[in-house]
Amino acid sequence: MEEFIRGIPKAELHIHVEGALEPELMFQIASRNNVGIGYGTVEALKAAYKFRNLQSFLDLYYEGTSVLLNEQDFYDLTWSYLSRAHEQNVKHAEIFFDPQAHTRRGVKFETVISGIHRALMDAERTLGISTRLIMCFLRDLSPESALKTLEEALPYRDWIIAVGLDSAEVGNPPSKFVKVFEKALDEGFLTVAHAGEEGPAEYIWEAVSLLKVSRIDHGNHAMDDERLLKELAERRIPLTLCPLSNLKLGVIKRMEDHPLKKMMDKGIIVTVNSDDPAYFGGYINENYLAVQRALGLNARDIYRLAENSFKVSFMDETAKNDALEKLRSYMAEYASSRGS
Repeated sequence: MEEFIRGIPKAELHIHVEGALEPELMFQIASRNNVGIGYGTVEALKAAYKFRNLQSFLDLYYEGTSVLLNEQDFYDLTWSYLSRAHEQNVKHAEIFFDPQAHTRRGVKFETVISGIHRALMDAERTLGISTRLIMCFLRDLSPESALKTLEEALPYRDWIIAVGLDSAEVGNPPSKFVKVFEKALDEGFLTVAHAGEEGPAEYIWEAVSLLKVSRIDHGNHAMDDERLLKELAERRIPLTLCPLSNLKLGVIKRMEDHPLKKMMDKGIIVTVNSDDPAYFGGYINENYLAVQRALGLNARDIYRLAENSFKVSFMDETAKNDALEKLRSYMAEYASSRGS
């Protein structure tokens, strides 16, 4: 199963580029930019990766972003993630970025997106990974700040496929951002939102009904509401699940408690993703392996997860069909090798 998982083509739909800032790269960029960070060594920084909840993670996450100042920093960060994704047979990646985490520090929006976009283009050309970029609003900041960020993004409309909502969830419901999401939809952006990770099922309802999202990011607490589960299944609204993230942040106590398999059994479309892999101990293959081992998933389950990842992506239909055909070929070859 491990070899099967490592080899299967897959898409990743829930990855924060700032969350792929590995300690070694953080120190390298900090040195280049003469930025002090509160840890003397890579080992000391890694030792701080013991999170109690989402907020304790976010405190360190934003400290890490403080080293990112120049276009080359954002290029190096994005390229670092895409290189690892390529090694793990990710064929398509839809990458979140948090412009407000940088513009509030005085870094220009243009600097952030230009570095990221250049790396995406280089990866498509040299690594063969197709990509889409999703701009997230920080939900613990004001709706006015989100609207300003949306305005800053409009000159780069062709570089951004969708807008999303992330950061500290509890006390910051999706309904807080209705106006900015309405404007984003009017401008032609797709919408997604983090909901139901630490927040209640009601936040998922709000994201679906008020923000008109194409996908829910996380969505664990959908399991608390049978009516919501039925709605998600009937409307085929996917959830982008992040197993290792859920474990590290205490959303679940053991990987055996993860709701992924129960969701699949209820007809919910789910995908497996890495969220903030530099902080949570694994990229996409490690997440697949973790749930496979804990939940006893078989090859057909893994195939279904990979298939979902392409089907609910924002790829164009031709590229999507081509990726699905390659996935089917991989599965047929695997079945043939096992005489089944």
